[in-house]
Amino acid sequence: MRVSPSSRVLLTAASIFSATQASPLLPLERNNLVPRALSDSPSGGYAPATVSCPSAPLIRNADDISDGEKAFVTKRHAVTDKALTDFLNRAAMVDFDVGAFMQSYSPNIGIAFSGGGYRALLNGAGEFAAFDSRTPGSTAAGHLGGLLQSATYFAGLSGGSWLLGSIVVNNFTTVQKLQGSDTVWDFTNNILAPEGELHIVDTTRYYNDLHDEVSAKEDAGFDVSLTDYWSRALSRQFVNYTDGGPGITYSSIAKTAEFINGDMPFPIIVADGRNPGELVINSNATVFEFNPFEFGSFDPTLFAFTPMEYLGTNMTNGVPIEDNVCIRGFDNVGFVMGTSSSLFNTGLVQLDSFGLTGILRKFVESTLEFLSATESDIADYSPNPFFGVNSDINPSAGTRDLTLVDGGLDMQNIPLHPLIQPVRHVDVIFAMDNSADTVRLNGSLSNWPNGTAIIATYERSINLAIGNGTLFPAIPDVNTFISQGLNNRPTFFGCDASNITSDASKVPPLIVYIPNSPFTFNSNISTTTLEYSHAQRDLMIENGYNVATRGNGTLDSTWAACVGCAIVHREQERKGVKQTAQCQKCFTTYCWDGVRAAIQAPEYEPSAVISVKSAARRTEAWGLSVLVAATAVVVALVV
Repeated sequence: MRVSPSSRVLLTAASIFSATQASPLLPLERNNLVPRALSDSPSGGYAPATVSCPSAPLIRNADDISDGEKAFVTKRHAVTDKALTDFLNRAAMVDFDVGAFMQSYSPNIGIAFSGGGYRALLNGAGEFAAFDSRTPGSTAAGHLGGLLQSATYFAGLSGGSWLLGSIVVNNFTTVQKLQGSDTVWDFTNNILAPEGELHIVDTTRYYNDLHDEVSAKEDAGFDVSLTDYWSRALSRQFVNYTDGGPGITYSSIAKTAEFINGDMPFPIIVADGRNPGELVINSNATVFEFNPFEFGSFDPTLFAFTPMEYLGTNMTNGVPIEDNVCIRGFDNVGFVMGTSSSLFNTGLVQLDSFGLTGILRKFVESTLEFLSATESDIADYSPNPFFGVNSDINPSAGTRDLTLVDGGLDMQNIPLHPLIQPVRHVDVIFAMDNSADTVRLNGSLSNWPNGTAIIATYERSINLAIGNGTLFPAIPDVNTFISQGLNNRPTFFGCDASNITSDASKVPPLIVYIPNSPFTFNSNISTTTLEYSHAQRDLMIENGYNVATRGNGTLDSTWAACVGCAIVHREQERKGVKQTAQCQKCFTTYCWDGVRAAIQAPEYEPSAVISVKSAARRTEAWGLSVLVAATAVVVALVV
């Protein structure tokens, strides 16, 4: 049984063409990307190396954001205030004086891209492109270009971290250029056998290179894990440098002109803390964040940060155990992305399920035989930078080991945690959910989101032992998500702050939840799928663009205005300003009304929105958002 949509909009292929032809996402020509982040490791490679220590403290309590982040946000607002003014003017908001409102409004907008492997990467890429004013046509009527330029923060987890990391380290590039690159985003072969299984010589050379890079780190005195191998493989797909940039560090982002000038949102990647053998649940996992300045957690199980640049330094309570001996180069950008997606390490110990058999499998097994399969999902961050820190609350304060795992293992598969910290004062978060939660009655996975990720964040926020003052809007259960169709259309949560808290100074962000759904492609591909043809890759990206824009406004011509209404709403509440009639209608349409489903939802299996066969070819001249149909194709879009 399938969920019956509340309504359907029928579109012809011609109307899809007309609505989307202004947004060419396909590259018009091949290109070479300009590397942005720096090869900043003092060893010049993957191995960390010793350096002199900075004069500044190496540990601080998490009672505020860092001084570096404060300076960045100030610089960034000079960019976002203008971009948001432009965005709101284009959004066609009725009876709303943008200029007057923006004279006293400078919000922090956050965008969070969920995990979910290549599915999350590619759907997220389409969403990213939809928000990016640099995407050709994205500032046309019905589109959302400029929302990215208006954002102060963006966060990624697992597949979302690959998207964020790849964009940032490649000159804060565009999705279109990544698609057209000759050096990255080629997913036609399995990442575990990039030349294909029959190219045994090439693939063994590939693994020898990975092994040499990881061995260099081990020879320098650091513990290594499967995450190191996974990370070096990831880097070859997402980092545009020779051999995946073994010397490129995450902290180097803060040293580049684009970041210093505030020309990009503040990038945050998320992972969870976990001791070997421990079961991670959302109430006991410490949520760690990586940002260009720092690594650490606001959680009451740590409540401390250390400079990202000096990860790997052996310290006791923030003091190096060797006088003036610190480490740099540990924070390899691929290692950070790999840590956030370490769930995929299992591919390296379950090689046959990922397509590696025979001689190649035996070779890879022998390469990795010294690593423990029982701890295959762990990323080793020893020596623990927080040894001896906040020992009264920090359970890892007494061990030199620190191990992290995939940021979605605590069920919070959307990286909302860093964006709901009160000290960041975020007004609105666009939560892009490309998770794979749904299961059919026969037990098979159907790989659509059902609200599980956002529910987990809500449940954690009301847990007094771990919530640590974070506030989050009420979120219904999975049954309500499916029964009311909240998992196949945008939904606003937290529309009335007075229903959440009586303290006007402590108001949570309004959440704009946008789940993956089938617009122009059945984008529910399994998380474990590691190979995509260029056509599949581009169709996935196209679908993400349409998810974000509601078919470029075809489903709802006021969607861009409704996004604008969501952005300004918290400030209106603070000032006691009444919503316009247009915004009131938007909130009636998109806000969850607080009603929970009383009956069990049927199996969720959304209808295909367009024949994949009919949509398989597109004209390169119009780009990704243009569908070529030989005949009139009827599209049923579920809303």
